Amino acid sequence: MSNTSTQNRETMGFQAEVKQLLQLMIHSLYSNREIFLRELISNAADASDKLRFEALHNASLFENDSELKIRIGYDKTARTLTISDNGIGMSRDEVINNLGTIAKSGTREFFARLSGDQQKDANLIGQFGVGFYSAFIVADKVTVTTRRAGESASQGVRWESDGAGEFSIEMVEKAARGTEIVLHLRADQDDLLNGYKLRSIIRKYSDHILQPIVMKKEDWKDGEQVMLDEDETVNQAVALWTRSKNDIKEEEYKEFYKHVGHDFQEPLAWVHARVEGRQEYTQLLYIPARAPFDMWDRDTMHGVKLYVRRVFIMDDAEQLMPRYLRFVRGIVDSADLPLNVSREILQESKDIESIRKGCTSKVLGLLEDMAKNDAEKYGKFWTEFGRVLKEGIGEDFANKEKIAGLLRLASTHADTTDETVSLADYIARMKDGQDKIYYITADSFNAAKNSPHLEVFRKKGIEVLLLSDRVDEWVVSNLQEFQGKQLVSVAKGGLDLGKLEDEAEKKEQETVANDFKDLTEKIKASLSERVKEVRITHRLTDSPACLVVDEHEMSANLARLLKSAGQNAPKSQPILEINPKHPVVLRLKTEEKKFDDWAAVLFDQALLAEGGQLDDPASFVKRVNQLMLEMSAS
Repeated sequence: MSNTSTQNRETMGFQAEVKQLLQLMIHSLYSNREIFLRELISNAADASDKLRFEALHNASLFENDSELKIRIGYDKTARTLTISDNGIGMSRDEVINNLGTIAKSGTREFFARLSGDQQKDANLIGQFGVGFYSAFIVADKVTVTTRRAGESASQGVRWESDGAGEFSIEMVEKAARGTEIVLHLRADQDDLLNGYKLRSIIRKYSDHILQPIVMKKEDWKDGEQVMLDEDETVNQAVALWTRSKNDIKEEEYKEFYKHVGHDFQEPLAWVHARVEGRQEYTQLLYIPARAPFDMWDRDTMHGVKLYVRRVFIMDDAEQLMPRYLRFVRGIVDSADLPLNVSREILQESKDIESIRKGCTSKVLGLLEDMAKNDAEKYGKFWTEFGRVLKEGIGEDFANKEKIAGLLRLASTHADTTDETVSLADYIARMKDGQDKIYYITADSFNAAKNSPHLEVFRKKGIEVLLLSDRVDEWVVSNLQEFQGKQLVSVAKGGLDLGKLEDEAEKKEQETVANDFKDLTEKIKASLSERVKEVRITHRLTDSPACLVVDEHEMSANLARLLKSAGQNAPKSQPILEINPKHPVVLRLKTEEKKFDDWAAVLFDQALLAEGGQLDDPASFVKRVNQLMLEMSAS
C-alpha cells in the first residue's frame, strides 16, 4: 500500500481487490442502489452492538452517553447524505484495515468467478458482502469521521476518498465517540435528498434494527419541506426475534437475514422458535441460498450471533452450532446466560451445550421438512451445502441416522450428477434378495461411473452409489449401515451377492476357479511383491482385470487422497482379480515367451482403470508398444 503525507494528512492507495470491487459494484449493483443505506445502517448497528458488549466490562466507554442510536440526515444545498452512530468507533489503524483493504478469506476465488456479466456479477458481489463500499454506488466522494470509544477527542480520524484508487487519512478533533459517514451524492441521485424517500428505504430494509434510527421531523412551509428541531424514530427499534411469529411478515424475515447475514440475496429457508422450560432462549436461524466463498475453511464460522436478554455478546459463536452446519446464520438470544459470558465460559457451559443441541435439532428438522415437502428447494440446498453436511456423519453420532437420511448421492440409477438419490430411495428400489447398499468411491464422477467394478452390477441391474467427493471416504468410514442395511464397497473384499446369485452361478464360479488355479499362481509369481493375491473374478464382464483390497483395509482411493495431501497411508498390497472369459486372460493361459510382460500390463491397466498412478509409466508404454508390434507381426 503506497502513501504520501503532508504534515498530518496522508494519501494511500487502495488494496488492488478494493479497486476492482468498487468498479464492479458501481456498474453491477446500480439497479439495486438502495441497498447502500441498508449496508451502512447495518454497519452502524454492529458498531453499537460491539460498544454495548465492550461496555459490559468497561462502563466508562459509554462516556456518559449510553443511549445508542443511529442518525440519518441530509443537506439539499450541500447535496450530502449523512449516516452517524455513537457506537464503538474506530482507531486510525482500524480505519485503514476496515476501509482500505478486504481482509476476507475467499477473496481470490471471488474475483476469479466474476465474469463481466453485470447481472451475474451482481449476485456474486452480493454473496461476498458489499458493506461500506456500497456507498460509492450513489456517492462520488465519501468522508468518514470517527473516534474510538475511550480515546481522547484528539484521536479522531478522518478518511476521505472518491473511490477511484486512493484515500486520504488524517487525525482530527472529534468530541463524540462513534462514526459519521458523509456521502457527497452523484449528480443523478437527487431523489435521495428527500425525507420521505429515505424513510421508505429505512422502513423497507432496516425496520428490524434494534437501535433507534432517528431523523429530524419534517413539515411543509410555503410549499417546501422543512426540517424541524425535533427527532423522530423511523424504525420499530424492537428486536425482530422477540416479536410473535404471527406478527412478522415474510419480507421482514428476509430483510433481517440480509442484515444479520450480510448477504445480498434472500435466504433459502429459516426457523424461528422460542424454547421454554429449564432454559429459555429464542432462535432465529437461516439457511442461505448460496455458499460463502470460505465455506471450506473449517475454522471460519458464519453468522450465528449470541445475545443475552437482547444484549449483543459475540459474533460467530462457534459453540452454538456444530462445524458441519457452519453455513447457518442467525441469532440465539438467551434469557439465562450471564451478561459477562465469555468464549471460555461458553466452552464449559452445560446450558450452551443444551442450546447447541436444540439449534442443531431445529436446523436438521428444517432440512428434513424441506427435503420432504419441497424437493426442488432441497436440491438447491444440497448443491450448495451438501458436501459440508456430509461431515456431520462422522462428527455428530447422536444425529448420524438423521443426517444420513438427508444425503443425496449420485448412483447408477441415473448415471448423472444432476439427479441424485436418497438412501431411502435406494432401499426402496432394491432387488428381491438384496440386503446391502453397494457403493464405489473414486476421485471423480466419471472415474466412479466407468469403473470396471460396476460391470456385474450393471449386468444384474443392481444400483450402486457413485461417490466422488473427497469427504465421501469420511462418510462411508463412519456410516456402516442405514435402516438396517449394510453399506458395502464394490471394490473391497470378495464379491458376495448373496441371494442375488443362484446356486448354478456359484457352482460355475468354483469350477472356473479350479480350472484357472495354475494361471493365477503363475501371475502371482510373476508380479511378486506387487500383489497380495491373484484370483478369478466374477464382478467383470468386459474388462480383463481389476484391483481390490481386503474388506477391512483402506480403500485405494483414500490412500491416494492421503498421499495427495502429503500424509502417509499404510502400505498394502492389492488383490488382482482376472476375468476368465476375457481374450487377454485366455491368451495368458497359453503364453510362454512374453508372459511376464503380459502380466505386468494386465496389472498396470487395472491400476490405471481405478485412477491410480504408475510407478514407472515409461516401462509400461515400452511394454505395450512391444506387445503391439509383436501382435501385428504375427
